[in-house]
Amino acid sequence: MVHKTFRSTLLIILLFLGCSLARAATELSEPQLIVKEAAERLQAAMKENPPSGNYERASGIVTEILDPHVDFVRISALVLAKHWKRATLEQKKRFMKEFKALMVRTYAVAFSEYSDWEIEHLPIKMGPNDDKVFVKTAVLRPGASPIEVNYRMIYRKGVWKVYDVVIEGISFVSNYRTTFKNDIARTGSLEDVIQRLANHNNKK
Repeated sequence: MVHKTFRSTLLIILLFLGCSLARAATELSEPQLIVKEAAERLQAAMKENPPSGNYERASGIVTEILDPHVDFVRISALVLAKHWKRATLEQKKRFMKEFKALMVRTYAVAFSEYSDWEIEHLPIKMGPNDDKVFVKTAVLRPGASPIEVNYRMIYRKGVWKVYDVVIEGISFVSNYRTTFKNDIARTGSLEDVIQRLANHNNKK
């Protein structure tokens, strides 16, 4: 269900919540500040109360900080594409719950591996009336080349939220859309895919 390629992608996405660094004196836009402040909150929370392998506590910290800044409904709809429109309301709720749990579990488990990395916020193009923006960052690693990690964000109901992450040109949403499209084509059932997700999330 969760291929290594996509797990690696999720580990890098975790850097959205890693150590954030705003370089130069450039004033950050509201979407950039959201990324920066969420990063700083998570880093501080993890340092103050280290999970020490406690998944439940780690996932609680990640969920608290992720929820206000990630549009899980939009991500789920984009990932399932036409299957989202065909799904029942119950299936949509269950898929979103399990897909969110998958993301949170990955963040919680992987955080310790990436907590020392830093993020540089790069200049972005944004008009005063734009309701979508592409937030650009570079992940700085000691002794290695920077990794380009960018965020698609949308402004809805007075808040900016992330709905996709693009790593070195590869979209998180597009990757998982292909994965679930293939899974549904193979099994012939969205219900089977949701159940497999739930079984994966229930593993200790």
